[in-house]
Amino acid sequence: MLGLILLYWVGKYFYKLAGEYNKSEWGFAILGIVSYYAGTILFGLIIGIIAEIISPGFFDEFNDIGLGLLMIPFGILTCYLLYKYLENTWKKNQPNPSKLIDEIGRDRNNKDKIERIE
Repeated sequence: MLGLILLYWVGKYFYKLAGEYNKSEWGFAILGIVSYYAGTILFGLIIGIIAEIISPGFFDEFNDIGLGLLMIPFGILTCYLLYKYLENTWKKNQPNPSKLIDEIGRDRNNKDKIERIE
């Protein structure tokens, strides 16, 4: 149940972010959920390999539920990093309306000539 609630919130935040920047809402909501699972699997494998190298047989008697709860923060971290990356990238690539308004009616070739003269 905790996992479903967490996936709902991850999908909701990615959906809202994509809506703000006119991107595919459902595509990025699914990408957020996939990033959560990818983060848990990737960090789970890394921790598992390190634990087996340090202490062979460590996971033979380890609780599966405990391992799942241990991986939740890593999945959330992966989602957060992807969210911030997308937000910063889209913010940087967003056109500036004041510059676009100044360009209306100007000939592109004249603008280049004027800039070279100055």
